[in-house]
Amino acid sequence: MSDISIRADGRTAGQLRPLRFQNHIAPHAAGSTLIEWGNTRVICGVTIEESVPRWMKEQGVTGGWITAEYSMLPYSTLTRKPRDISKGKLDGRSSEIQRLIGRAIRAAVDLEKVGARTICVDCDVLQADGGTRTAAITGTFVALSLAMKKLQSEKKIIENPISSGIAAVSVGIVKGQALLDLCYTEDVAAAVDMNLVMNAAGEFIELQGTGEESTFTETQLAELLALGKAGIRELLIAQQTAIAQG
Repeated sequence: MSDISIRADGRTAGQLRPLRFQNHIAPHAAGSTLIEWGNTRVICGVTIEESVPRWMKEQGVTGGWITAEYSMLPYSTLTRKPRDISKGKLDGRSSEIQRLIGRAIRAAVDLEKVGARTICVDCDVLQADGGTRTAAITGTFVALSLAMKKLQSEKKIIENPISSGIAAVSVGIVKGQALLDLCYTEDVAAAVDMNLVMNAAGEFIELQGTGEESTFTETQLAELLALGKAGIRELLIAQQTAIAQG
């Protein structure tokens, strides 16, 4: 696998963009962080509601629930992006991404240990430069971990319901080269685009891969997965450092 410096920002093919977490960015949330990943910035906040959705009560489902909302603020892109509410309905892309975030976080949590409460995840994109969904998932895990530590300290839960760390990263093929963590210009030019969501055990939670007017071979897929798995390992370490700082 070639790892030459071919990218506009000088990164090698298997190098993540600079990553930073700024915790407690939203003081009224149970847990929050601002994830700054290259030029992509997303505020991830977790709040707790002491109730569960009506469908859980009606179906006799025990434990808690996790729901997610995702939005791109109007000034997050080069040209203003109107708010979904101005169109009277949720943007299809936003809807798909928030469902992905919800699925990813639920895969990391023992909902029985959460108790009869709802964990609400809110991800708001301040600046978009590629990888907003992967940043939202990776940042949400930090915010969630901080929120669960708070619930434990308040004696609302006995043990931490998080069963495994999770993180997400993008990979793609640009000009025939497999790359990790695509920025916007690379994402637009990618012949193949893929997002990986994985847990700390090295298991896949979700794979979203598409040939953008192109096809890709099994060998290229293996190369992309290897890049992604290496990137996930780095992200999990960065998350734990951020969580330990509180």
